[in-house]
Amino acid sequence: MDLHFDREHIWHPYSSMSNPTPIFGVTRAEGVRLYLDDGRELIDGMSSWWSALHGYNHPVLNQAIIDQTNTMAHVMFGGLTHEPAIELCKKLVTLTPKPLQKVFLTDSGSIAVEVAMKMALQYWHSQGMPQKQQLLSLRKGYHGDTFAAMSVCDPVTGMHHLFNNVLMQQRFSESPRCGYDTPWEDHYIEDFEKQITTHHQQLAAVILEPIVQGTGGMHFYSPVFLQQVRALCDQYNVLLIADEIATGFGRTGTLFGCNHSDISPDIMCLGKSITGGYMTLAATLCTDHIAQTISEGEAGVFMHGPTFMANPLACAVANANIELLLKSPWQQRVAQISEQLSRTLAPCQQLEAVNDVRVLGAIGVVELHNPVDMHTLQPRLVDLGVWIRPFGTLIYTMPPFIIAPEELQQLTDAMYQAISEL
Repeated sequence: MDLHFDREHIWHPYSSMSNPTPIFGVTRAEGVRLYLDDGRELIDGMSSWWSALHGYNHPVLNQAIIDQTNTMAHVMFGGLTHEPAIELCKKLVTLTPKPLQKVFLTDSGSIAVEVAMKMALQYWHSQGMPQKQQLLSLRKGYHGDTFAAMSVCDPVTGMHHLFNNVLMQQRFSESPRCGYDTPWEDHYIEDFEKQITTHHQQLAAVILEPIVQGTGGMHFYSPVFLQQVRALCDQYNVLLIADEIATGFGRTGTLFGCNHSDISPDIMCLGKSITGGYMTLAATLCTDHIAQTISEGEAGVFMHGPTFMANPLACAVANANIELLLKSPWQQRVAQISEQLSRTLAPCQQLEAVNDVRVLGAIGVVELHNPVDMHTLQPRLVDLGVWIRPFGTLIYTMPPFIIAPEELQQLTDAMYQAISEL
């Protein structure tokens, strides 16, 4: 494998071309293991950025791709439709909260967020209220790397502050100060209530990641906070967008993050694990009322249409992935992963470099006092036989649901060892 060419010419995510972090060549993947070109094998603790629920090279998902390829790899979705898309949308309408009845299929998580934001803006424009054009987001939130999505990421810590002067100007409330199990106190919602009370006449929607703020800091917050947000959105006539791109399909222990609070958003974004990590695909769902209002507005249509929308290959593997998940004992598996992560990561709390250890569902997080040095820590984790991708002050794992206890033990042992050496 020509890693020299890669280093000289290929720009990887969040990387520097003048001072690149180490790159490791993968020749194949099987189950929860990645096989490198130098003969080493790694336990994957990242599920390929939280998407590969069932691991790699799964025969059921492989076959779904093969079967669909033999029929139709792609066809435009403008004016045409196909069975894989219809079946997928049936599944999504059935699985998500009942008020969500309309599905817009798109290319990636960031675009699902862009679509949700456009839906909210077009909804209010259709009602003759174009002044409602800002969104209220949470600090430490992350919603994607495209321009509208960047505007609702944390403007200071959300990786996109360099673009602040050219982004849409949004409103922000403080990140929830209540942990998942923190006894509820009303002051936790005070700043959010102040923001929505003051600015609701300009607000089209609130956007947040339910229960888990992912890339913005792996922060878990109380289900009561989400319930309070839903109530305030209803009170002040503001739409609620739930970004379930990272939390959807069982990762937090419930099928969707909103299920922890038993609430339904007006708009929901799905992505990442929707295809089990096989192909890029996302979806934005909304209520009948939102869809009807937009359709009866000035444009008469929703103004978005990606070229590869509802790609049949992606829809086919998404159908197989969701069926595989629902037929599996996924809740039991996530509960077992959660228990083992809690038990085996707990010793990290005693290490001098560690600020906090937290676990929710199949998510285990060790937060350090200081940012990690990726140039040294990433190769060390590879030497220990695991693939874990730290960022900032966080060393965390989101393993595939099929991981065996001994494989998960290897992951957490490696995390402890690497942190103890800091």
